[in-house]
Amino acid sequence: MQASSLEDLRSTPSRNSSVRSGHTPSPVQSHRQSFTETLRGHPPSPRANRQPSLSQAQLQELLNNPPTAGSADPNFSGRDWQTIDVGELCTPADVRWVEFDAGIEHATNILINSGAHVLLVRHRKDERAAHATYDYRDLTQYLLFATGQLQPDEDHLPIFTSLAKKAQAGQTIPLRDAKSLGNKEPFMTLPATANLTHAIEVFGGGVHRIIIVEEGTDNVVGILSQLRLVKFLWENGRNFPIIDALYSQTIKDLGIGSQLTISVNGDKPLKEALKLMNNEGLTSLAVVDNQLNVIGNISNVDVKFLTKSSSAPLLDNTCIHFISVILSTRGMNDGKDSFPVFHVNPYSTLAHTVAKLVATKAHRMWVTDSPSPSISATPSSNQLSQPSVPHPPTHLASLPQSNPPFVPLSSTPSVSASTLPGANMAGRLAGVVSLTDILNLFARASGLHPTDPDERRRQRRRSSSSSMMRGSLDSARSSSVDFRDAKRG
Repeated sequence: MQASSLEDLRSTPSRNSSVRSGHTPSPVQSHRQSFTETLRGHPPSPRANRQPSLSQAQLQELLNNPPTAGSADPNFSGRDWQTIDVGELCTPADVRWVEFDAGIEHATNILINSGAHVLLVRHRKDERAAHATYDYRDLTQYLLFATGQLQPDEDHLPIFTSLAKKAQAGQTIPLRDAKSLGNKEPFMTLPATANLTHAIEVFGGGVHRIIIVEEGTDNVVGILSQLRLVKFLWENGRNFPIIDALYSQTIKDLGIGSQLTISVNGDKPLKEALKLMNNEGLTSLAVVDNQLNVIGNISNVDVKFLTKSSSAPLLDNTCIHFISVILSTRGMNDGKDSFPVFHVNPYSTLAHTVAKLVATKAHRMWVTDSPSPSISATPSSNQLSQPSVPHPPTHLASLPQSNPPFVPLSSTPSVSASTLPGANMAGRLAGVVSLTDILNLFARASGLHPTDPDERRRQRRRSSSSSMMRGSLDSARSSSVDFRDAKRG
């Protein structure tokens, strides 16, 4: 039996939940939204009558000349960055907890409503030791499971069946069981008294975050991420001459980044992009047109737009359409137009690249060459209807549904690449520069010996490829994905 709609992951928290949140989600209503209601028209977007906050010329000037680094913290003036303790960059206020026995819906609510990028998982609410994490990569995998996009191998079929039976019976699926679908991110800890050299070597090898604990205990005092460390070194760069001297050089001269890129064509279904990220152990994908010009970006964090049952049609719609939904939603929430700023070129300076990463809070920038002539047409109904839709697990039909907080954007027509704001400002995909690449460069320049990030990427992909739950990667590769060993210009 095919499920009628997507499970609503953002339901009302259960009574026995122990995680605190400053925001209480709307109560789940008993009304089940019909297919007819989903397709009903909706009022025009307020963005239609609003003038752009920046002209295209002003936006291009901002891209070419990003803001300079912020004021340096006087507490670190005159200090060698290698002697600074990791605990000095962390605060307990950044830590968000959830218990293994909490429901997956409740954990998702906390993850999204708190604004955190990760939750630490513990056995009891009075415990201060973390044993696992729950982040958007876990949420992406669970969403693919809940919509029938993942299939178990023979050895792990019992786990899949057990989860399906629990959901079919209306039982809460605890986070402990959801985590059994796979472990995507290495769980790393460092004592608060360790210096930044330890952290930068770990980050330079491809680990995205480190849990910081009290010296001699497992009690968590903070979380240090790649982005936080890059931002710290950027804002205080003048205090660290070895690192500061690198900012004026181009990324081509520095030889950083990877020429091996994985992208998805914008006309392909969103579900294929999510399966690709899951299967290849990626946190984001470049979205390209038929000429391989970069027209957008989809990341694991964007799955927060898919946790309502009313968002189910987005999975079968195109990646381009999903990007337009993201930009439109951000524009309405922020009160101004949102543009996809996610690319640099081989002759961009490291300062330019880092400034963009810090300003956008992104984990990577796509390296592009001059754009190729592009013919971007709206996909035909044939293109949208041909891909086969796998039958989701039968248990989804019995799970509660909720009304969306606004009329679903998924019912709007598909859009073409040429209509996306700023789509003509990028270029042809040539590579990628990530936070890992930048921290690896800083480590090597300081005489340290981090792990080769490309080797870490290969290990992560091998690990994801051997995961017990996989989507239909073979079909994705043949129809929607571009695996390129780009030639640097």
